[in-house]
Amino acid sequence: MAYTEEMTGSDQSGLLDHVDARTNLAGTNKMEILLFNLGSDEKFGINVFKVKEISQAKKITRTPNMPNGVDGIVSLRGHVMPVLNLANFMGISTPERHQTMMVAEYNTHILGFLVKGVDRIIRVDWDKVRATEGMLSDQGSLITAITELADGTLVSILDVEQILANAFGEGVVGNVERVESEQNLCIFFADDSMVARRKIAEVLDKMGVKHMQSNNGQEAWDRLKAMADTAQNAGTSLRDQIQVILTDAEMPEMDGYVLTQNIKTDRRFDGIPVVMHSSLSSDANRAMGTRVGVDYYVPKFDSMILSNVLRPLLT
Repeated sequence: MAYTEEMTGSDQSGLLDHVDARTNLAGTNKMEILLFNLGSDEKFGINVFKVKEISQAKKITRTPNMPNGVDGIVSLRGHVMPVLNLANFMGISTPERHQTMMVAEYNTHILGFLVKGVDRIIRVDWDKVRATEGMLSDQGSLITAITELADGTLVSILDVEQILANAFGEGVVGNVERVESEQNLCIFFADDSMVARRKIAEVLDKMGVKHMQSNNGQEAWDRLKAMADTAQNAGTSLRDQIQVILTDAEMPEMDGYVLTQNIKTDRRFDGIPVVMHSSLSSDANRAMGTRVGVDYYVPKFDSMILSNVLRPLLT
């Protein structure tokens, strides 16, 4: 049965305290999801580590040329941040204005999501979370995965990267310096977000580095094990084929922490650094990565920072 934690009013204001205490989830292939609703019969969820706090929406200021679904900006604890009305953004009609705001930290940026209300925190196994890519359309493109509660209720987990890309654009990968090497360089990366995979591939192409990709941690581990088996049978080193493994933190079926742990406990991967590339940028998430053996941690998504971290590992 899934772990469940009810959210009271005091819990909502102190949610960050709960989050900082949860670094012991590293390597357990579990995630904690904050359940919320948008005024429809559907249940939605977001990774707890993305949420800094929950509060009632204060005065929201409209500014010119707001993107679709963005209500305006708000000042909260010294941060001026955009506020997205998730129901409007996802095409869900609601009779009343939503006043509950989930304050999220994403890609080192702070923003607010307006929702009707929050429910509780549940803990689920990543292998019980199923990717939706290619399975849904329309609003489904904003859902990255689905999991099921003990009572059979389905929970749609938001693809925050896709939501932000739709609202604010994906951003442009700038001039990235090529890597000069006589070696045939290759990076293996895993990410469940189509937006992230596209941007990573663009950076690596500009660096002149070959790449292989997987859509989640389990798929990545299956492919990496097969490559390691082949290299071992041929009496060669996998390090000659792959110079760096780049992984997201939260992915369906197997998260990046367990993927890293598997890599670091298999001697066939010795000498191949693991870089965690994640929108979860808090100290707690870095500590989780360090615990399982992540060599470098890069917050999403800055093409220059990513290329600057990868370049020394390839030369």
